[in-house]
Amino acid sequence: MIRIDLREFQSSDDSREWLETDGRGGSASSTLANRHTRRYHGLYMANLQTPAGRHLLLSKLEDSLLAEGEEHFFSSHRYSGVLFPPGQPVLEEFLLDLCPSFISRAGRILVKKSILMPLGKGILLIRYDLERCPKGSILRLKPFLAFRGYHNLAHQNPFLRDRAEELENGFRIEPYEGMPPLFIQTSRASRFTSSPAWYSRFQYTEERNRGFDWEEDLFLPGILEVPIERKCTVILSVCCERDAIRHHVPNAAAVWKTEVVRRGRVQAADKRQTGGFTGEDREILLALLRAARSFLITTPSGRPAIIAGYPWFGSWGRDTLISLPGLCFSTGRIAEGIEILTAIGRHERDGLLPNFFSADGAPEAYNTVDSSLWYFWTVQELGTRCGIRSPEKALIRERFWPVMKRIIRSFMEGTHFGIGMDAQGLLHAGNGQTALTWMDATVGGIPVTPRHGSPVEINALWYNALCFARDRAAEFGEPSFIDCDLLPLLRRSFREAFWNWGYDTVSYPEGCLGDVFRDGVLDAAIRPNQIFAVSLPFSPLDIAEQVAVVRVVREKLLTRCGLRTLSPSDPAYHGRYEGNPAERDGAYHQGTVWPWLLGAFGEASLRVADDREREKENIRQYLRMFLRQHLVEAGIGSVSEVFDGDAPHRPGGCIAQAWSVAELIRLYSHLEK
Repeated sequence: MIRIDLREFQSSDDSREWLETDGRGGSASSTLANRHTRRYHGLYMANLQTPAGRHLLLSKLEDSLLAEGEEHFFSSHRYSGVLFPPGQPVLEEFLLDLCPSFISRAGRILVKKSILMPLGKGILLIRYDLERCPKGSILRLKPFLAFRGYHNLAHQNPFLRDRAEELENGFRIEPYEGMPPLFIQTSRASRFTSSPAWYSRFQYTEERNRGFDWEEDLFLPGILEVPIERKCTVILSVCCERDAIRHHVPNAAAVWKTEVVRRGRVQAADKRQTGGFTGEDREILLALLRAARSFLITTPSGRPAIIAGYPWFGSWGRDTLISLPGLCFSTGRIAEGIEILTAIGRHERDGLLPNFFSADGAPEAYNTVDSSLWYFWTVQELGTRCGIRSPEKALIRERFWPVMKRIIRSFMEGTHFGIGMDAQGLLHAGNGQTALTWMDATVGGIPVTPRHGSPVEINALWYNALCFARDRAAEFGEPSFIDCDLLPLLRRSFREAFWNWGYDTVSYPEGCLGDVFRDGVLDAAIRPNQIFAVSLPFSPLDIAEQVAVVRVVREKLLTRCGLRTLSPSDPAYHGRYEGNPAERDGAYHQGTVWPWLLGAFGEASLRVADDREREKENIRQYLRMFLRQHLVEAGIGSVSEVFDGDAPHRPGGCIAQAWSVAELIRLYSHLEK
């Protein structure tokens, strides 16, 4: 459990964020002050089949308690130049356990507000547990609707149909043609008063800081009022599906109890899984396991998928493949991981895998060189977690081996985007206008970090893939389609192309790896991509070279929260990830810290350590220092996408990133072994 005393935070504008998800790509989120600061904040973000994709239907509630002539608010809004309500909030405490909860106190009155999205039900439940309420108290709920795509903003318009149909203890409204109706009801007797009105210019300060439009109009259909006894419970249900309104909403209390019991069983299973850890290490790992579940979804079409990050990313190919081992194989969700990996393999085309999937599940943008190579690593991780038993051998041979063979043949012969193997065995890709690796930020259509040619991690992944394929061909009794001279040639070519003897010959006489080999010239920038030449199962480097790489990365790139993407001594280094989109993209891979790289770094440092047990303890201490602070500083209970390169390393980007969480879980599994 994570517990935060909100009374210790003096400002009424606590912008730390919470997140609740429904296992279908839908979510609820806001800040600890229950004041939206992003367009992506909302109480009912539904992942719809028609229209396809995530849509924010219910943006927020203005919820309050009227007691003895006073109104006590549990949420707030920022309008143009106005904060409402103007006084200090009555919030005292935030809890993250089975679901997010807020404790509020107004005099003697105690209110616990909890937010729950039952797995796979497509509904939102908001529960109010009230104690010591004076006679005649009223819980007042004012729902503000957005009904828009989650990247957009709503504005007053003449097309909205403002009529709300009154239901028992609630109402139904269908604001726009082509959008689903919304059903809102309370579990106790309530009165709905229709009062349709637009509220203008809600302001989202994080959008302003990010250089985007930041004002929105929201529609209020009317007001729900629930008479309150001295001690009682009220559950507000929100849904947009007729099946849900028929089967679940009338039994909101039972649905709540069933979901809480289910989550309790999952939590107990997590505790059994973390039996190899104690104390703070165990609590941190339990938080990561809880966070991991938010990324694993079943889409409305029934496709298993991984959300790359909340609040704005969708399903991305590269992120999925890198995240799968940590989210699934290291957490015992083997079957789910296999299903996702199988689904991705079905979309292989000319040796390439899709970069992302559209809202309706269609593969899009086959424009990466590394996704196909990460596919090999993900299959390797599956084999490592499952062991080398006959069923897993058969699974790899039947489902994944044909895909891997097509990828290798396509890369050897040459495929789209200039991806192909040269006479030295090195893999090359792209041109000056393409960004095909994970460092893919562009400004004005031009890559910020030009990496066309032969990037170091692409060739480390290529070497690893070829070694793995060689071994599988022998294991399956098939003739090898990889020339016996290729791997020694590639190993030699890799070291000749990428080893940089000239980097700081005084402090680092052993040298290290450069980043990109292009037109006979090595880009010698110190970047974290070189760590994969050590961490992958098959390394093209000898042990002394591996030690040298880990040393340089540790001393030049490691921060308290991950690896910098560029050494601070480089003239192109950007230490702050901030500003408008172009400024942020300009810093994205030019010094910004990425925590997902800790998985590879930890694995590499363990591989070269003289004293493996001591290195394990060093990593444990590092993770404690990082996560005890971070799990309560941005997206509560999860791990952010990026951090500033400069101290104090402020978190930025998405508040919950799949591969950040996944690689830390995978690193913990290495520590347990």
